[in-house]
Amino acid sequence: MDDLAGFLRTRRSRVDPSAAGVPTDSRRRVEGLRREEVAHLSGVSVDYYVRLEQGRATQPSDQVLDALARVLGLDDTERGHLYRLARQRRRRAKPPGGRPRPELLRVLDLVTDAPALIMDHRMDVVAGNRLAGLLYGREMPGLNTARHIFLEEAERGLYAEWEKCTLDVVGHLRLAAGKYPDDPRLASLVGELAMGSERFRRLWARADVRARAHGRKAYRHPLVGLLELHQENFALPDESGMELLVLSAAPGSPAEDGLRLLGAFSGDGRPTVEGPPATRVP
Repeated sequence: MDDLAGFLRTRRSRVDPSAAGVPTDSRRRVEGLRREEVAHLSGVSVDYYVRLEQGRATQPSDQVLDALARVLGLDDTERGHLYRLARQRRRRAKPPGGRPRPELLRVLDLVTDAPALIMDHRMDVVAGNRLAGLLYGREMPGLNTARHIFLEEAERGLYAEWEKCTLDVVGHLRLAAGKYPDDPRLASLVGELAMGSERFRRLWARADVRARAHGRKAYRHPLVGLLELHQENFALPDESGMELLVLSAAPGSPAEDGLRLLGAFSGDGRPTVEGPPATRVP
C-alpha cells in the first residue's frame, strides 16, 4: 500500500530548489528537485539514490535517512514515516486487533456531556457513548469515519470543514499503511475508497502523512445546527492501535448549549422529557 520509493518521489517533487540552494532558471521544467540534486545535497551517490527511488536499494542507514529527511524538509511525522518505510523489509508489524477492554468501555459511560468514541487505525469506531451516536446519527460500533466522509454523500453536510477532514483522513490512513503494510482489511478499505471517490484518489497519490491530533472539529448537525468542538486524542497504552477521542465544547459556548440540546433527543430524533443517562455501546 505504501513504499519508500513512492514516498521519496512525492517529497522530492515538493522541494523548492531555490530554498534548497539549487540555482534555477526559466528553462527548468522539473517540478521540485532532480534525483541527482537530492543525491548531491544528501551526500550519497546518484546511483544509490536512483536505486532507492526504484525500490532496488534496501536498508539505508540512519545517516542516509537523516540526510534525506533534512534535504526533503520533512516534519517529525513525515520523518517517522520515512523510517518505518525504510525498515519494512526488516520487520513488518502485525496488524493490531481485538476489542476494547470492559474497563475502558466503562470510561465511555462516565463521559456524559461530550461525544466520546474509541477508534482503531483503520478509522473503524469500535465503541462510542450515547452522545457520539446522536452526533453521527447512527449506531456504534459499525461506523468507519473514512467511509462516512468520502463515500456517504448524504452525510457530507455533517462536516462543516469537509475538505480539511478529507486531508486529515488520507494523511492518517497513509500513516497506518506505513505502520501495517500487511493489513488486508486496511488495504481493502483503501481500495474501496479509491474506487468510490475521485478526491480520495487524488489525495492518496500525493502520499501526504498526518498524525491524528487535537484540534478544532466543526459539525453542522441537522437537529441542533453548528457545533464547534475541540477534539482530544488519547492513544491507548497497549498494542491495540486504538485511540480514545473526546469532542468537547467550551464552557458557556453555543456548542455547549447545542450538545446539551442534542443529549435531550432520543435515538429517533424526538426530544425526551429529560436527558437520559449515557449508555455503553457493547
